[in-house]
Amino acid sequence: MEFRHVSVLYGPTIELLNVQPGGVYVDGTLGGGGHASGVCEKLSPDGVFIGIDRDRDALQAASERLAAYPCEKHLVQSNYEDVKQVLSELGVLRVDGALLDLGVSSFQLDNPGRGFSYMQDAPLDMRMNADDALTAETVVNDYGREELARVIREYGEEKWAARIAQFIEQARINGRITTTQQLVDIIKKAVPASARRDGPHPAKRTFQAIRIEVNDELGQLRRAVNDFIDILAPGGRLAIISFHSLEDRIVKEAFQKRLNPCTCPPGLPCICGKTADVRKVTRKPVEASAEELESNPRSRSAKLRVLEKL
Repeated sequence: MEFRHVSVLYGPTIELLNVQPGGVYVDGTLGGGGHASGVCEKLSPDGVFIGIDRDRDALQAASERLAAYPCEKHLVQSNYEDVKQVLSELGVLRVDGALLDLGVSSFQLDNPGRGFSYMQDAPLDMRMNADDALTAETVVNDYGREELARVIREYGEEKWAARIAQFIEQARINGRITTTQQLVDIIKKAVPASARRDGPHPAKRTFQAIRIEVNDELGQLRRAVNDFIDILAPGGRLAIISFHSLEDRIVKEAFQKRLNPCTCPPGLPCICGKTADVRKVTRKPVEASAEELESNPRSRSAKLRVLEKL
């Protein structure tokens, strides 16, 4: 299948990264190379681009897409939370800009074999890295009802989480649930008809939750944000695009702690000596324009936040 990825908030992201021709830039979620192409286009032959992704298919597609650009390129299969290790192995101490485009790519959603989409029947997989052990099938079939309900409630913000987990548990009596269509049918039975009439597809939140669990997306993000700030050179910028409130909350809180690191009690003079090492570039998150929403509906929930290292 051809790798297609529609880069969300492409224009604002490239503009706010303020790419310097001879700089060093890292994209921790390379995908098909959409944002990366915008960065590499601005880099001179002296510039360095480092792309990280868990998905071998993404790395191959990005390699082909970026081949024409003259900058030095390093494409690495790894988790973005290991960015410091990746840079160390490349002999890079600091970068002039970094990007994280969170969530699942258009290619992964649209590729039936990956099992990410509730719109196409496929094996229950959802792994961003096909070498990882945990799959969606394992989560759906081997997690206890309470644990499954917790995952769906916390990561999908699904009000019917307990009922969906109950219906899944009942369905497992007849055999393992192995395909996305089987899971969709169970979810539709679990969600009351009145709730299915309005809002998004009834399986959307549950599929999001299972995908996040399979790939440890929120844990990875929590562990990574400060490392990405740490690797920035003075004047370097970090741009993070999130797609749901759980991601955005983690990014917002991590940014805020770097902007206001003081640990002294509120209202008392600061004696801890901790001062900010970053500044806000975006006062509030950048969202998709009306034109982008019309051409790419997946941009609807996207939020872009940018920090600059002092």
